Amino acid sequence: MQSETSQHGAKTGLILGIESSCDETSAAVVEAGARVLSNVVASQVRTHARYGGVVPELASREHLQNIVPVVRAALEQASVTLDQLDAIAVTEGPGLAGALLVGILYAKGLAFALNKPLIAVNHLEGHIHAVLLEARQQHNAIAAPLLALVVSGGHTHLYLAEERIGVWHYRNVGKTLDDAAGEAFDKVAKLLGLGYPGGPWIDWLAQHGDARAVPFGPINIKQKPYREPAAQSPRFLFSFSGLKTAVLRYVETRNLQAQITARRTALAAIENPGPQDALALCDKETLNLIASFQRAVIDDLLRKTFAAAETFHVRSLVVSGGVAANRELRRRFMQEANQRGLPLAFPSIALSTDNAAMIAAAAWPRLAAGSFAPEGLSAAPSLALGHNL
Repeated sequence: MQSETSQHGAKTGLILGIESSCDETSAAVVEAGARVLSNVVASQVRTHARYGGVVPELASREHLQNIVPVVRAALEQASVTLDQLDAIAVTEGPGLAGALLVGILYAKGLAFALNKPLIAVNHLEGHIHAVLLEARQQHNAIAAPLLALVVSGGHTHLYLAEERIGVWHYRNVGKTLDDAAGEAFDKVAKLLGLGYPGGPWIDWLAQHGDARAVPFGPINIKQKPYREPAAQSPRFLFSFSGLKTAVLRYVETRNLQAQITARRTALAAIENPGPQDALALCDKETLNLIASFQRAVIDDLLRKTFAAAETFHVRSLVVSGGVAANRELRRRFMQEANQRGLPLAFPSIALSTDNAAMIAAAAWPRLAAGSFAPEGLSAAPSLALGHNL
């Protein structure tokens, strides 16, 4: 898919990004990886809330309905025509296969029709570039090498990242062995009769509880269940399934199931319920449990992330992904970073969750390097980022 733009460099710096990896259809126009002209997101939260999680078939159907109007809205808000674009960027993976294919097939067709370069972007790299994008907007360079914690509903990863000759390189030094942190939030929220997605509910309710009331111990991984490179030691691996089980056992031993059922029923009777509606339905013990669970998750993320930052002598720290919107996580990480004198950057709340602006931003270095997607581009649901140390 070569064009005059790809052969002679960017003319306008305008990239249309498309993101459809999970349950949000998004399109954005970003200029030179630094200026967001539009960022439109069609959320599917209400569609999946009744099931307490994302239903892949429904997600794909929603993407099919939303992709055209979302792209049109992004172009209109940016006051940009298709002819003015330098390239089309799309999420290749990881994510849900059917959901990814909707965005990829649309982007391929659009790039072919316009004779524009098509750039494939790793969703995880996008989350890192959400922070880099806003740093460039503020003319505030983030020093490399940097350590990035990407923490969301589907991912909990630690990456060393560094730009060399205009190209970003990544090394995976830590990851979750089971549930991602955001997935643990969702599952515990569902277990306690709260709404979906669970992260915002737990974030809001936790401030009303005692985070030390339930003594969840530190999460330690003593042995590797499979072979990993030496640098990916248990010190930097995550596991939240055991903590989720501990919450379940607490519910069972304290006989909380009856009030959970009553809470779930009461919330179902409210149109578009929110965390505020749940507060009156939670007793002090439940609020303490929620706060203690959140503390245990943040403790583990903080301890291992800063241990990795110290081990690899990074110059700055980036925390991105949906869970990065958690207020207590931001407060704790910022406090620790300030004590250590380590520069720390978060994305804005709008760019913490899945969005297409981060995809367009991550595509900018690839456009400059002439690194375009092959004609056979397809969905890569398990796509990895970078390589292991």
